[in-house]
Formats: sequence, structure tokens, C-alpha cells
Amino acid sequence: MAEHLPCQAIVELITDYLEDALPRDTASLFEEHLNFCDGCETYLDEMRATIAAVGRLETAEEEMPGDTRENLVLAFRDWLGS
Repeated sequence: MAEHLPCQAIVELITDYLEDALPRDTASLFEEHLNFCDGCETYLDEMRATIAAVGRLETAEEEMPGDTRENLVLAFRDWLGS
């Protein structure tokens, strides 16, 4: 493996990194890159925030009573004119 990872590799590996699925040496290179690249560190933070937000949305949808979800879908369809 290379002695460093370019930004493109960080983007391609980010999901595996977040799921702790990278080999130890690759994870170390990933983290080393983040120490020197503010852009990739920001991207990682944004991905974490997105995952957290989606998780909250899925939980909220599961907690909706009865036909609330269907009513919302119908309301948005009418609003969009679909």
C-alpha cells in the first residue's frame, strides 16, 4: 500500500472507515491524511452528521402513528401537483 492516501481515496474509503471495516494499516493512513487535510476532515464530519440525521428521520418515521405517513405522502403529492 502507498505511504499516503490522496483525497480521492479518502472519499472512496469513507464508508468502510465509518463502519470500522478498513484494515488497520489502511485506517492508520486514512487517519494520518485527516490530520493534514482540513477538507477531508470536514467531509468526514459532514458524512457523520448526514448519517446521524438520516437515523433520526428513520426513527421518527417508525414512531408515526397509524396512517400519518400515508397522509403526509398524499399531502406532498397534492402540493407538488403530481
